[in-house]
Amino acid sequence: MNPAPLEQRPPATLRRRTLWVALLLLVAALLTMLVWLAGVYEASQVQSRLERDTAQAVGDLQAALGRNVQGLQALQYNDPTPSSWAIEAAGLLREHRELVRVEWRDNALQLRAFADTPFRPPVFERIGRDHAQSEVALACANARRISGPAYASSNFVPMMDGLGMEVMELCLPLETGGKIVGYLVASYALPEVLEGLIGRQNMRSHEISFTEGDGTRLAVRGLGHRGNRVFTAQQLMDLPGTTLVFRVDSWRAAPDLFPNVLTALVTAMSIALVSVLALLAKDMRRRLKAEHDLADALAFRKAMEDSLVTGMRARDLQGRITYVNPAFCQMVGFSAAELLGHGMPQPYWPPELVQEYQRTQVIRQAGTLPPREGFESLFMRKDGSRFPVLVIEAPLIDAQGVHSGWMSALIDISEQRRVEELSRTSQERLQASARLATLGEMASLLSHELNQPLAAISGYAAGSINLLRRWPDGAPQHGADLATAMQRIAEQAERAGKVIRSVHGFVRRRDQVREAVTPQALLDDILPLVNLQARQLSVRVQTEVEPDLSPVLCDRTMVEQVLLNLTRNAMQAMDFAHIVERLLLLRVRRAKGGDRKKWIEFAVADLGEGIAPEVRQQLFNPFFTTKVEGMGLGLSLCRTVVEQHGGALAFEPNLPRGTIFIFTLPADSVA
Repeated sequence: MNPAPLEQRPPATLRRRTLWVALLLLVAALLTMLVWLAGVYEASQVQSRLERDTAQAVGDLQAALGRNVQGLQALQYNDPTPSSWAIEAAGLLREHRELVRVEWRDNALQLRAFADTPFRPPVFERIGRDHAQSEVALACANARRISGPAYASSNFVPMMDGLGMEVMELCLPLETGGKIVGYLVASYALPEVLEGLIGRQNMRSHEISFTEGDGTRLAVRGLGHRGNRVFTAQQLMDLPGTTLVFRVDSWRAAPDLFPNVLTALVTAMSIALVSVLALLAKDMRRRLKAEHDLADALAFRKAMEDSLVTGMRARDLQGRITYVNPAFCQMVGFSAAELLGHGMPQPYWPPELVQEYQRTQVIRQAGTLPPREGFESLFMRKDGSRFPVLVIEAPLIDAQGVHSGWMSALIDISEQRRVEELSRTSQERLQASARLATLGEMASLLSHELNQPLAAISGYAAGSINLLRRWPDGAPQHGADLATAMQRIAEQAERAGKVIRSVHGFVRRRDQVREAVTPQALLDDILPLVNLQARQLSVRVQTEVEPDLSPVLCDRTMVEQVLLNLTRNAMQAMDFAHIVERLLLLRVRRAKGGDRKKWIEFAVADLGEGIAPEVRQQLFNPFFTTKVEGMGLGLSLCRTVVEQHGGALAFEPNLPRGTIFIFTLPADSVA
């Protein structure tokens, strides 16, 4: 039965068919839009993944280059010779295929030693190294300016097989004592950098390359074209001295057309439904992963806070405690339940300081910030014992940027105070020993200088008595009294001599207090005091002790005083504003000469202004000093102590600037 002509059909049928056509067109449009949106979404996902892979690859490259710098720095460990350096460099090149050559150059960029990669013929065999001298000089100039590794722009190096590669130079300055003494120059092959320093798992389906700013490719690795749609991601890899463009290309094939429109529509709807479900499942997995990551982050933060040895405390604006970590609870002896929510006064405040602490809190709540470097306070444990703490406090800002309280870090400094007290006691002990030694030196000087006039007085008195006895006409008037007075003078002179000799004998008895002490132990005893003064004068202290030294046989206290006097003089010699480099060197080694095993040599070197020629002749004289408040007995005492041990004390210039004081002590023959 033939359908009725269109103009003969009822208007309702026409409207219904028109509606169905409109609905079909709408569904087709919706499905088409859905497919298009799915394609756009897929493209955005591909591009996003590609951007992520590119960023990760750049991160891998920069991390690998940083590790290579550390490996290159290790080549200079322990002052190698060129031959030993070349052996170590060859081993490094076997582990890093991206490095084709490593060179050791002096301060004038002259070659001292080099090593080529074992994985290919020498890269620079055909044209030599002179063609890249400008890039090396530029990289080393940048390295010297920034005091760190610097790279040069890549340059093309032709090879013997008719091909070539792009090579990038790295220059690493070598410093000794703050001065550049040479350079390490490493040559990177950019194709090998792409091959060896990027994670293969992320880049195995892409084509990766280094390009210039205009798109010219310098090095390429990876798959070729596989599809008619390309996705590209580029990222700058900023290196000290140069910048490379890292590019990643990924190809995708276009989808095949469906042969049947209805099948395509049904399939499209099914794909749309499955896609929606897949997106929901993916979103659910992302949500679960985000919750899991958040839980892990919170657990890590909790573990980190619980493992801190520094006490952490948070308070709101009214002074109530809102958070404490286990270290703080252990510090004050209260549990977290006893502290949380507690307002002022706090239970760990000493009762006698409550009013003072409350006034401080009122000032802080008024807006006056505490110093960021911290301030000291006194807390009380639950058992009533007091202990000093260092408090570092800062405003607590919430996620909305509102000041909601205060966050404090508290450090128990009881042990630090105890160590400082021990150091102070030790310093006082050594100072007392120094004063006693000074008195002994003065006693020795007085005994030497007064014995002669006392002997002369005694002799003159005895001579006068003899003259009175041989007087020709008998003793003059009051002769008996004069003889008695002369006798008393002689007796008192003899008595004074005995007193001086006893004092001198007391001083000399210190020679008998000898013990075997290792040189390192002597240095360890004085280093706390030396470091204390060194920090005040901005002096860097360095010790050099030769291994396997025998102990020295000495009076430990007096030798420590000698070292303290010499180090104090050395640091004071550098205490001038124009002296920037302040280094105090304490060196112990075997003495030079044929009997070097019998003597140990101690040296104290500074970088001061040196000793003036007019001072050198009188430097060890007692009571001679160049200091306003000095007594002039320090160096004289040092020389006396060293000579009593059988050694010698001398000094010499410390080139290019400063002075070295050297003394020797006998080694323990038993050891």
